[in-house]
Amino acid sequence: MAQQFVETIKIEDGNVQNIAYHQERMEKTIRHFFPSLCLAPVPMLDRIVIPQGYMDLYKARVVYGESGIETVEYSPYTIREINSLQVVLDDTIEYNFKSTNRERLNILSSKKNNSDDIIIVKHELVTDTSFTNIAVYDGRRWITPKHPLLAGTKRANLLELGVIQEADITLADLRDAQKVGLFNAMIEFGKREIAIKNIHF
Repeated sequence: MAQQFVETIKIEDGNVQNIAYHQERMEKTIRHFFPSLCLAPVPMLDRIVIPQGYMDLYKARVVYGESGIETVEYSPYTIREINSLQVVLDDTIEYNFKSTNRERLNILSSKKNNSDDIIIVKHELVTDTSFTNIAVYDGRRWITPKHPLLAGTKRANLLELGVIQEADITLADLRDAQKVGLFNAMIEFGKREIAIKNIHF
């Protein structure tokens, strides 16, 4: 089966959010996997037409591959309720590019027990949840893993703004923190925060 990748883009009140960050990541993926596409005009996400009446909060799911942009699907979006997290260990998982193949992530998610989602620890360092980047509040600053599974577009934006800072985060650091924040292209920073007491080690 041909490799496919995806950009999940937030549409709020009819406006596309953070499109430049999505474009940059898509181009990086294309250069790595489909260099022949670079010889032609690179697919442009800002040419995506938003259907009439798409107000409130919507998600655009853009799937692309060796032939360029293949499908664009739109759907209303509701932020998942997440109040607890289960730590899971996996030293071999790789998800550097936002692939449509989430099989390994789904297997890890099945280990969440009674929690709402997981925190994946690789080589003794905190990385991401199954579908968001993470930041840890140590009482003084918000730090985000220096080596996430996936470098998210919202993460790039928050780093550029200085809202979060990169650092290696051990399990000991996580235990000593006050809370964690979850965020991605669809979930704004500060919308999902979880107290450390609700993280299961």
